[in-house]
Amino acid sequence: MRVALVHYWLSVMGGGEKVLEAICRLYPEADIYTHVLREENLLPELRRHRIRTTFINALPGSARHYQKYLPLMPLALEQLDLTGYDLVISSESGPAKGVITRPDALHLCYCHSPMRYLWDNWPVYQENAGRVTRLCSRLLLPRLRQWDVLSAMRVDRIVANSRHVARRVRKYWRREAHVVHPPVDTQAYTARERTGGEHYLCFGRLTHYKRVDLAIQACNRLGRPLLIIGDGEERQRLEAQAGPTVRFLGRLDDDAVRELLRKSRALLFPGEEDFGIIPVEAMSAGVPVIAYGRGGARETVQDGVTGLLFEEQSADSLHAAIERFETQEDGFSPAVLHAHAELFSEARFAEAFKAEVEQGFAELGR
Repeated sequence: MRVALVHYWLSVMGGGEKVLEAICRLYPEADIYTHVLREENLLPELRRHRIRTTFINALPGSARHYQKYLPLMPLALEQLDLTGYDLVISSESGPAKGVITRPDALHLCYCHSPMRYLWDNWPVYQENAGRVTRLCSRLLLPRLRQWDVLSAMRVDRIVANSRHVARRVRKYWRREAHVVHPPVDTQAYTARERTGGEHYLCFGRLTHYKRVDLAIQACNRLGRPLLIIGDGEERQRLEAQAGPTVRFLGRLDDDAVRELLRKSRALLFPGEEDFGIIPVEAMSAGVPVIAYGRGGARETVQDGVTGLLFEEQSADSLHAAIERFETQEDGFSPAVLHAHAELFSEARFAEAFKAEVEQGFAELGR
């Protein structure tokens, strides 16, 4: 069986790329297709595969400004020749699912999220875009949304990474999705022996929707040490808000991240994520999570057991949650946290994902 994996872009390695890496381990002979490739950033497993790019990769500035070429990506996908493949797995968060496959081939879409900038987060992206980008996106938005829905009709089976995303798939694409939570490398962590730590931690790409600004404001008011790991377009603005107890560490290697995570009092997770691998990694290390109670966090964080959920996406609500956490900090068991994280292990993902592929072929009559 010949297998093709279609991923939106391979520029910065994040949660979606870790999922792709796990799928690559299931299909070690698979070919990878993507719009943009930055080889120097690739995860080790991805380097072992043959990777082909669409014509977007050859366009000026695409390595860093690939999202500006979004209107051309449907055309680029539809020009790919995938007739030699029996199984096509599209990894969808940017445009990936719009490929054309053989009638007897199975096209399974693993959906991290319907494109946020086309649907529910469109106003936020508009607010933070330049004048020309805002004008162009307003003109192109109806046609891009139409293509997004029509291309979802080509997919034989949709698998969402959370119930939250499955609801969004139903809302915007009018398709039903099965849920398989993303894999987390729980083997990389062992539960620490004691609770408590020296600092709070935020970790991830510094983009607007992550709402790291709320963690900064809350820790500024409380005078609590906060370490922020990661980089992104919001860093300069966030640094301007930071008080003396907040430190920005930039990008760190995995070992350094794990060490800082183990020493943390808790992970602060104020954004609304479709799933959120980082909170599960924290719990695997025995670290509680204080998360905004929307999106994927409601499926991974057990309020009062593995962390706390706060209901309003505001600095006041997070401030109150941190104070509440500190009154019951000693009650969180690292062993319980680690055991809960095992529910999202890579072994469980592999078993569930292969079952979805088998069911997809069965429905095709193959």
